[in-house]
Amino acid sequence: MKKKENNDEKTGFTNKLMERQNEAKVVRKVVAIISISIFLIAILVFGGGYFYINSALKPVDPDSKEEKKIEIPIGAGVTNISQILEDNGVIKNARVFKYYVKFKNESGFMAGEYVMTPSMTLPQIVNSLKTGKVMQKAVFKITIPEGKQLTEIAEIIAKNTSYKSEEILAVLNDRTYIESLISQYPELLSNEMLNPLIKYPLEGYLFPATYPFYRKDPSIEEIVQVMLNKTKSVVDEYRMQMEEKQMTVHQVLTMASLIEEEATAKVDRDQISSVFYNRIDSGMPLQTDPTVLYAKGEHKEKVYYSDLEIEDPFNTYINPGLTPGPIANAGISSIEAALEPADTDFLYFLATPEGEVLFSKTLTEHNEKKAEHIQ
Repeated sequence: MKKKENNDEKTGFTNKLMERQNEAKVVRKVVAIISISIFLIAILVFGGGYFYINSALKPVDPDSKEEKKIEIPIGAGVTNISQILEDNGVIKNARVFKYYVKFKNESGFMAGEYVMTPSMTLPQIVNSLKTGKVMQKAVFKITIPEGKQLTEIAEIIAKNTSYKSEEILAVLNDRTYIESLISQYPELLSNEMLNPLIKYPLEGYLFPATYPFYRKDPSIEEIVQVMLNKTKSVVDEYRMQMEEKQMTVHQVLTMASLIEEEATAKVDRDQISSVFYNRIDSGMPLQTDPTVLYAKGEHKEKVYYSDLEIEDPFNTYINPGLTPGPIANAGISSIEAALEPADTDFLYFLATPEGEVLFSKTLTEHNEKKAEHIQ
């Protein structure tokens, strides 16, 4: 009887074990089916999303020659611009375009009337919006030479537009406007511009170039935007070098402006740059005359000893290191010299009346050249 009970128990245990094994098989099958389903769904979603986005990044119609007039209003943000472009059939998807712009870190789109076609690529559209380039001839151009100060640039803009230089400077010195520009160009402009010692926040930031305009009366803000876009495009080429030297854009443009104002057609800017860096490293003031004239707000041929005594943060005869900000705009050659100074031991340089620049390692040597060449 006892043996029979043991057999029944063994049989029951065996049956339960088989049931559990069968249940485990079923569970594994269900898990496998669910996993495969999720995997397939993920592939479909990912693949569909990829093809969808890839398609949205391509022109609406590569073969289209249809021209569409598009109005981008002043103050329009990327979201608004994206929707305008989609509504006009120039891009396929506003959201994809917006994320494309953010991913590429593009900014500074210009307001105005544009003529675009469905065959344009996204880079072409972005470039057009950044440069304010519409598909028509320029109405007028503004040429900003190298080494110009903001007051001079305001006068140049005034001569080419209906604005007075006082109006232009009022806009360029408006703190609220400057703060809005800093937000719009975070990689170019910074709070360093808001230093109360700085006379004009945008000094040195309006790149020397010839700027075409495609509307008769662009606003002052639009004119500035075109110039800042150019400055950003130039500065972006030197990001790696700035990081290597651990210099901010403000510092580079400040040093470049000092080089620009001291340079002549015959001089190697990188040697002037080396003198400035050598003096900074030695704890010596830069003692460069253009900073004195900038401090005085004057333009004259000769600086006198009495001028050197002016109490001003831009006077490098009494203040060590760089000036609080740029003293003029600088060209590419001066920016490159600021980032790649020559390897020299020079601590002094002297510009002769003939335009030649003489470099010296010691004050004695410098004074000898000064006595020889300067009356």
